[in-house]
Amino acid sequence: MQNELQTRMESLLNEAIATGKERGAQVAIYRDGKLLADAWAGVADVRSGQAVDGDTLFPVFSATKGMMATVMHILAERGQVDYDKPVAYYWPEFAAKGKEKITVRHALAHTSGLPYMPEGVTYEQLGDWDGMCRLMAQMEPVHPAGERQLYHAVTYGWILGEVARRVDGRAFQPFMEAEICGPLGLTTMFCGLPAELEPRVAFLEITWEEKVSPPPPNDIAPCMIPLHEWMNRSDARRACLPASSGIMNARALARHYAALLPGGVDGVELISPKQMAQALEEQVPSRGYEKGFTRRGVGYILNRGLSGTDEKADAFGHPGYGGSFGYADTRHHVAVGLTHNRFSDYPLGDLVEKEIRTVLGLPEGVS
Repeated sequence: MQNELQTRMESLLNEAIATGKERGAQVAIYRDGKLLADAWAGVADVRSGQAVDGDTLFPVFSATKGMMATVMHILAERGQVDYDKPVAYYWPEFAAKGKEKITVRHALAHTSGLPYMPEGVTYEQLGDWDGMCRLMAQMEPVHPAGERQLYHAVTYGWILGEVARRVDGRAFQPFMEAEICGPLGLTTMFCGLPAELEPRVAFLEITWEEKVSPPPPNDIAPCMIPLHEWMNRSDARRACLPASSGIMNARALARHYAALLPGGVDGVELISPKQMAQALEEQVPSRGYEKGFTRRGVGYILNRGLSGTDEKADAFGHPGYGGSFGYADTRHHVAVGLTHNRFSDYPLGDLVEKEIRTVLGLPEGVS
């Protein structure tokens, strides 16, 4: 099974590259804590012709939110964070402008009322953690806490990352290195890239037109648009935005999620099944779901996973802009990571899942 899945993933990626649908890509797949496939193909940087290898690093945008959620659940399991305490309990300045009732749970579930970026944010400000947190503390929510689900594209990282820093003392990247990367033996997961690793990062391309954001309010700062050009900049890669600036390989994404399933990976279980059960409780806003809603647990997106058409949420994780993703399927004990650098409408993720189902004998719509 392992060799077959590896062969199929290699063939899928090579075909996508050969036909021009993709430029460079990686896929990693774990099942029951065992690495079944670790495949890559293509070109990391079209400008130099540098090839992709297993350690090539890719910007994964909002897939970073999965690691931010894991950090919060680690702290919750240790008793350092309570999901239902106000953010201001840990970060007193945050209570300004009517935010005293916003809880950690609200922020994790994108129901805090703070989806929009502070107006006029510049490139330089994005990399200033303390400065951005001061701006966030002065923001006014656009709806009562818990009432609506509005995607916190970038603000998610500062709200939760600052809570984590206030209770633990460490910034996000050092915490992630010590508490996620260290136990799992990962050396390819970053949110704030060391300068010396710049040559290993894939160059992003896009085949659709990106438009500059409309006037505020908007959930992404205009200076970040086009998003692929933003993450091709060295200063953006070095900045720590735990909602959107993660840089890693597919193996790291998949291994992180494998360690969140019962039994973990190589003896490492980042969070206990009891705590994960709380993390995966669906969070429905008080006024109910609205058009365009996403089923969310406490931080992770809940989805159908490898069961395809089944409506039951049997998986959790987070995708990123452009198509990278990481998730764990709780029914089938599978964890998947996908990274790539050419953003288009080519359904690489769907094709990867189809091959996994075929090899593992998992028909669509399993009940």
